[in-house]
Amino acid sequence: DDIPAALPALNRADKLQKRAAQVGFDWGDPLPVLDKIEEEIAELREAIASGDKLEMEHELGDLLFAQVNLARHLQINPETALRYTNQKFSNRFGYIEDQVLASDKNWQEYSLDELDYWWDEAKKKGL
Repeated sequence: DDIPAALPALNRADKLQKRAAQVGFDWGDPLPVLDKIEEEIAELREAIASGDKLEMEHELGDLLFAQVNLARHLQINPETALRYTNQKFSNRFGYIEDQVLASDKNWQEYSLDELDYWWDEAKKKGL
């Protein structure tokens, strides 16, 4: 009860899980957490198929919560991991933007496959 509800959601999820682990409500290693993530993905797929927006939101929340749990088991700060991925995405998308701007075409003239080619190129360049 003393974990503030106003904390950022990733941080609060981590603290809630650490508190539960202190009393033994936890898996011993990350592999069962991966199973839980797969279970949550299956439930999210069902919610998407149903078209129920509220159920989709709940299942997505469960998936995110399970992913925070995996980060905790791997001793990785989920906020740091997500910040890194945000930067990586920004760099790669910036590369795609540069390619589109250097061409004589508009964004809408490119297929997703064409844009994805540049994404893969950016990855190969270490962006």
